[in-house]
Amino acid sequence: MDILLQLIVSGIAVGGVYALIALGFVLIYKATSIINFATGEFMMIGAYFFYTFMVMIGLPPIPSFLLVMFSSALLGLFIERAILRYMLGQPTISIVMVTIGLSSILMGLAEIIWSTDFKSFPPLFPRAPIIIGDIIVRSNLFWGFVAAMAAVILFALLFKYAKVGVAMRATAGDQMAAFSMGINVRSMFTVAWSLGAIAAALGGVIIGNIGGIQPTLGGIGLKIFPVVILGGLDSIAGAVVGGFIVGLVENIAGGYLDPYVGGGVKDLAPFVVLVLILLVKPYGLFGKEDIERL
Repeated sequence: MDILLQLIVSGIAVGGVYALIALGFVLIYKATSIINFATGEFMMIGAYFFYTFMVMIGLPPIPSFLLVMFSSALLGLFIERAILRYMLGQPTISIVMVTIGLSSILMGLAEIIWSTDFKSFPPLFPRAPIIIGDIIVRSNLFWGFVAAMAAVILFALLFKYAKVGVAMRATAGDQMAAFSMGINVRSMFTVAWSLGAIAAALGGVIIGNIGGIQPTLGGIGLKIFPVVILGGLDSIAGAVVGGFIVGLVENIAGGYLDPYVGGGVKDLAPFVVLVLILLVKPYGLFGKEDIERL
């Protein structure tokens, strides 16, 4: 029983971080209907931004953190203005291939700029583990979960109450109606890419603080994909619920089955969830159900 509780708590903590990275997918899809397969690389670049500001330049953590947000917003803005804006109206498969190509470009740039060597951050949180009854949670994981949930709440409040959030929701609901009401739809696309890049980058800083960084870190983005499919591509609440479910399934399956099969179940479990949800509810638990008649 203690092992199960330990796996559940660890799964919830990991799922919270997954939820933040999943927001990188959701924020962009919600406003532009584009699935950004380079979200994992946005996350990786954000982690390298933090490494550059804090380790290479020597800035304190908080200014480094703020500069990561600013730099990531600029990255999202540049990519939307320089590449994705010209893809509006193109077939979906073309846009998907562009984002896949973009992920390879970003990974290559990271290898050129920061090399392929493994790098780590100085300790950002107290090293002492968090003890809850008989359950022990690693310090980096616990504080990473707290930071991720704080960021998710801020993004949710932004969408619900801020003027730009309301404009983004209107754009996501009906672009023509939003345009007729005076909303600059193209600017909303830019804002969505910037916010998506910030969300992914913050997730990258947390993941990098837990396990270090290298150019292949963006591969975690594929593991996050089941989270957004499970929760619904256009749902912030779905990203949170999906993150918790995938985190729990991953930890429990890995904890109980890995010893019998020699490992690998933990990495496989999210994709089993992905296949099942596509078979049963392809638009996700909270996603908008689009019905097309052929």
